[in-house]
Amino acid sequence: MSFTLATWNINSVRLREPIVLKLLQEEGPDVLCLQECKSPVEKIPMEAFRAAGYTHMIGRGQKGYNGVAILSKLPIEDRGDKDFASLGHARHVAGRLENGVTIHNFYVPAGGDEPDREKNIKFGQKLDYLTEMRDWFKAERPEKAILVGDLNIAPREDDVWDHKKLLKIVSHTPIEVEHFSQVMEAGGWQDVTRKDIPQGLLYSWWSYRAKDWSEADKGRRLDHVWATPDIVNASHSSRILRAARGWEQPSDHAPVFASFDL
Repeated sequence: MSFTLATWNINSVRLREPIVLKLLQEEGPDVLCLQECKSPVEKIPMEAFRAAGYTHMIGRGQKGYNGVAILSKLPIEDRGDKDFASLGHARHVAGRLENGVTIHNFYVPAGGDEPDREKNIKFGQKLDYLTEMRDWFKAERPEKAILVGDLNIAPREDDVWDHKKLLKIVSHTPIEVEHFSQVMEAGGWQDVTRKDIPQGLLYSWWSYRAKDWSEADKGRRLDHVWATPDIVNASHSSRILRAARGWEQPSDHAPVFASFDL
């Protein structure tokens, strides 16, 4: 079984329904994982998505904030969710395909603006969230699994536009990168995107604050696709659809793709 998966922080699925449909119609991934849906599940515009061939969905939502959903052409079974750090946020959902592959869709907290948990409660929540992810994967080591989502951390020097300038900026600080690495190690996760694109600057997010995001190109790779060791070698064809950042009324994130032959 071969399938292509995409992950995209959509920053309001109802507001950006037109560009979700554009992606589904033009790119046609078999599975699309969305984050920051900002919608109760029952208000996600599924009628339009079903018409585009995405007849299956699992999700967790809340009004105006957070929210994760998996749209699929393929049958997918709801495998539950976890409330890491006891935030009460809709930030995780898992689904299992008929071939036995479990897909985890995550939206890790952004962490606010100040990288100091004493001064900024949101930063502490982010670190706690990652710590609980680590502990879960250590206790229940995943197999035949894919993890995707907006993890809100750009771990490598070439995942940001300027490593030295961003060392004290939330998303690239050493303590966040350390927590990120611990989550990966605990689950045995492998970075699919960087397996396929091992070298060079690579971004999936560009701030709305930039007047000309493309020319300034001050991006970060915040969106990730991971796989467990037993299936990572079946992955290929990773790419980031940079052009989507320039679509009408865009998200500030671009979709990240990977394909699997299983």
